[in-house]
Amino acid sequence: MSDILNKATVLVLNRNWQAINVRTPQEAFCQMATNVATGLEIAGEDHIRPVTWEEWITLPIRPQDQAVNTVRGAIRVPTVIVAVNYARVPRKRPKFCTRSIRERDGNRCQYTGRLLRPEEGSIDHIVPRSRGGPNSWENCVWASREINARKGNRLPHEAGLKLLAPPRVPKEVPVSVMIRNQAKVSDWGLFLR
Repeated sequence: MSDILNKATVLVLNRNWQAINVRTPQEAFCQMATNVATGLEIAGEDHIRPVTWEEWITLPIRPQDQAVNTVRGAIRVPTVIVAVNYARVPRKRPKFCTRSIRERDGNRCQYTGRLLRPEEGSIDHIVPRSRGGPNSWENCVWASREINARKGNRLPHEAGLKLLAPPRVPKEVPVSVMIRNQAKVSDWGLFLR
């Protein structure tokens, strides 16, 4: 049971029904019980209705539903909840990691412009870490493994290389874009288009 309660499988919408977050069922139950959020009963695209906590705990468990057992009986785990008093759509910058740098740079070597498969490239620190270069968006680029090895711990001009464009910090994007990348539950598709 605790496994079900602690996996982030509940999509959170703002009051305008725009995706803003993902929560665990445990957090969703707390928000619903305190009237911060309402659950959405979803039975296909044509039947979506907000349900208060008092009604939610009486809903029958359908074959496709996950449920938790309580002393009062089984309670359906919501797949989507609506934060009733929240209207904003938060914005967030992608996490600084290899995949994000590769995506920012369009899977292209930033010294040659060659399109690379993921295994053909690696992160290059423009100012090498051995020379005090930071792990930052502005100091890291995607480069072919051969070019990166050739450059070593030198600056690009010392290795006879030139960046095609200076690296930049990616813009913040609506959180819903990042949720799309991790869509796990079929009901979420109705809200992540």
